[in-house]
Amino acid sequence: MASVSGEREAAPRRRLGRAERREQILAAATRAFVREGGYSGTGLDDIARAAGVSRMILYRHFESKHDLYQAAIDRAAAGLHGAATGEAGRLGESSVPAMMAWAGSDPDAFRLMFRHALREPEFQAEATAIRASMAAALGAQIPSTGTAPAWERWVARLATSMVIEGILVWLDEGAPDPEDAPDRLLRAIDGVYQSLPT
Repeated sequence: MASVSGEREAAPRRRLGRAERREQILAAATRAFVREGGYSGTGLDDIARAAGVSRMILYRHFESKHDLYQAAIDRAAAGLHGAATGEAGRLGESSVPAMMAWAGSDPDAFRLMFRHALREPEFQAEATAIRASMAAALGAQIPSTGTAPAWERWVARLATSMVIEGILVWLDEGAPDPEDAPDRLLRAIDGVYQSLPT
């Protein structure tokens, strides 16, 4: 509809529901924590500005910056877990490609969990635990060769490190060749499996 001055009136903006608003804030907070200066270097005003909300709206959803950072890590962990386990609810052949696709769609969440949270004393233990649970899940997928369990754990931890670091470096390089990148990473991981004593 045209106004008296001949300009078009803007359509009214739809109000976001509580869950949508929370997700908007978490996505903006994740970006801000990764790009602004980590946990200590990012203020609530930075996050509110990035999310396009007031500080009062932030406090309706999160009690403190600590709670907000924790929720951002939890969001990232849930996204990664969902991608890695898929509908089957467990790791499989599609886990690494799915993890790379998820990381490519939300690179700041992947970086927050595996790069930034590890540097924050208050959150380091949880980030380390996420990595350890990945290695344990991967270790359960390794067929036993009758070798010493220590070597099987070594392979699981090394393969986990390769997945995480491989995806981080891929993201840092601008996520090139997203169709071929998972296969390249899987070939590198196969080399780790082949290093198991027989």
